Amino acid sequence: MAGAPPTENPAPTADVAAELARLYPDAHCELDFDSPLQLLVATVLSAQTTDVRVNQVTPELFERYPSARAMAEADQDDLEAILRPLGFFRSKATALIGLGRALTEQHHGEVPGDLASLVALPGVGRKTANVVLGNAFGVPGITVDTHVGRLARRFGWTANVDPVRVERELGELFPPEDWVVLCHRLIFHGRRICVARRPACGECPLAGICPSAEV
Repeated sequence: MAGAPPTENPAPTADVAAELARLYPDAHCELDFDSPLQLLVATVLSAQTTDVRVNQVTPELFERYPSARAMAEADQDDLEAILRPLGFFRSKATALIGLGRALTEQHHGEVPGDLASLVALPGVGRKTANVVLGNAFGVPGITVDTHVGRLARRFGWTANVDPVRVERELGELFPPEDWVVLCHRLIFHGRRICVARRPACGECPLAGICPSAEV
């Protein structure tokens, strides 16, 4: 489904990418993890909450349930108590148990390193799969979360709101080796300056080349 009409003067990709690299040289995944399983679980939990809140509950979660099998066999009430600060804790507890079972039964408890296998897991879509592939396995992928999609439209790189179409169009604009870090930089910028409710265009170093800037 298409979003707003394409801007007549899209932001130059190379210039924007260079400025984002200058602004956020240390951009990275802001979920804390030590393994592909931890990243997969943390990303699933990050839906409808913040990375900060997820990082507050995952130390206890991973200590109590360190493996896919442990999560598959987790006590629902105990899991809900750990996840309560995140909101939607009942459905998230159910999702983690189902995910643990699928990994245990289908992948010997290991997180698969390919897109098709990841998206076949319960509760895992392309966004979550690309987060895991890019950050835990080093496989190029474009993570179209709300920030990436929104900024791509503001820069005029796409007019689509469908994440799969946005993913494809950004993939045509940038080389695969830039995909993962570009998404991190867009997310950093979307959280720190180009926020959804009121973009701080007056403070944004990209305002001079952004077709959506209001200055």
